Amino acid sequence: MTGGLLAVHAHPDDESLATGALLATWAASGRPVTVVTATRGERGEVIGARWKHLEGDGGALAEHREGELAAALRALGVHDHGFLDEAVAVDARYEDSGMAWLGTGRAGAADDVPPDAFAFAPLEAAADALARVLRSRRPQVVVTYEPGGGYGHPDHVRAHEVTSLALELAAREDDVHSPAHTVPVVLWSVVGRSALRRAHVALGGDAVLAALGRSIADLTLPDPAAEPPTMAVLDDEVDVLVEVGPVRDRVLAALRAHATQVQAVRAVEGEDALVGCYALSNDVLAAVPAAEAYRYGLGSLRAEDAGVAWPAGVHPVA
Repeated sequence: MTGGLLAVHAHPDDESLATGALLATWAASGRPVTVVTATRGERGEVIGARWKHLEGDGGALAEHREGELAAALRALGVHDHGFLDEAVAVDARYEDSGMAWLGTGRAGAADDVPPDAFAFAPLEAAADALARVLRSRRPQVVVTYEPGGGYGHPDHVRAHEVTSLALELAAREDDVHSPAHTVPVVLWSVVGRSALRRAHVALGGDAVLAALGRSIADLTLPDPAAEPPTMAVLDDEVDVLVEVGPVRDRVLAALRAHATQVQAVRAVEGEDALVGCYALSNDVLAAVPAAEAYRYGLGSLRAEDAGVAWPAGVHPVA
């Protein structure tokens, strides 16, 4: 399988939350899509009484979240997936590092970090493993988080660092199975600040209230005065937009598949800024935006300069 798109994520659910529309759009175009997940989400905060017995039981939660991830990928139309530690040359297991909420949309390191935490995994070994996958799949486009990991989660930050080094290694080193491969286009998942503000306003509107009904009483709106997440960039730093509307049902189905991590997933009608909503374990309402936003990573070519044709629904920003 050559060409196509490869996404690098830290935990099960990140692929749907951060890049769901891009993955679904790429898959719907008939092009190859690969998702690489670094950990199995062993330390995720579990939502709801039904699955609460899994919280704190790393092995059981990891197994359950693997199943959620498989269901989400099916909803998105993605059939090629692997965990990063499966490609490491020596026996390794990358474990969810955990996190602590520092505020609305801001996370940091947990007080207790497991010994096999991905956030502190040897960078070169993890990057070499990902480079093997890059040389094998030979994607045209790689997508991951921006340097701050989207909202500061240490595993997201590490995924960005691993991806950055892996791109270099894949381009300069052959291995016994495949020659070196240079990925021409690298995307970082971001959100324009104006779009984020519009979505926050829309979350407090009648359309979201109608979609959520009484369940909105259990959720809070994001604080407009809070420090924005690291993925919030100046509007003119957004390079690519992906329409969510045409693949909304696939994205919402993928989010619902992650039932231990994502709640209150609803379609929203009649709003320009968003097409749906959901909440994480912090019980703060979040938007499924009308468009996913991306910027080119450092060293990336623009798609048109690399000879990459975007599928329908993916648009460069002039």
